[in-house]
Amino acid sequence: MNIVLGITGSIAAYKSADLTSQLTKLGHEVHIVMTQAATEFITPLTLQVLSRHPVLISLEDEKNSWKPGHIELADNADLFLIAPASADILGQLANGLAPDPLSAIYLALPSKTMKFIAPAMNGKMWHHSATQRNLLQLKNDGVTIIDPIEGELACGYQGIGRLAEVEEILKAILGENPPS
Repeated sequence: MNIVLGITGSIAAYKSADLTSQLTKLGHEVHIVMTQAATEFITPLTLQVLSRHPVLISLEDEKNSWKPGHIELADNADLFLIAPASADILGQLANGLAPDPLSAIYLALPSKTMKFIAPAMNGKMWHHSATQRNLLQLKNDGVTIIDPIEGELACGYQGIGRLAEVEEILKAILGENPPS
């Protein structure tokens, strides 16, 4: 399966290395697209080595070809996953905004492409009415949400907001344990 894995700015971005490694070992083609904020938490080189593909971060990365890389990635994706997904990216996607390659790919995905989002954020941000409204819009648009879990958050709080465990994300996207 051809998978586009989006990674946004969150301390949980380190889990994307394990997710990439496991998907690659299972024989999937994994193409990484990072937001600029994600590069503050994990290096593109790590993900490039694990995925065996170049990592797309900005539209500047596409200068080597006449064909827009983000459109090609969207056209060829069987599955689109953002893990972790920040509150910011949820708002962009729910409102049709495309300021970076990740959100542009989302808007260019064929309707048949399976779409999953695994959010990670502070519990107050998760419960905010704007975030909940954006999640509802994404669900209405055909996106499957892999809910965050409860536990200790990087900000020191306890509660909901942790990225779902890698094993649970794998089960959800590979059809072994669909999210509710």
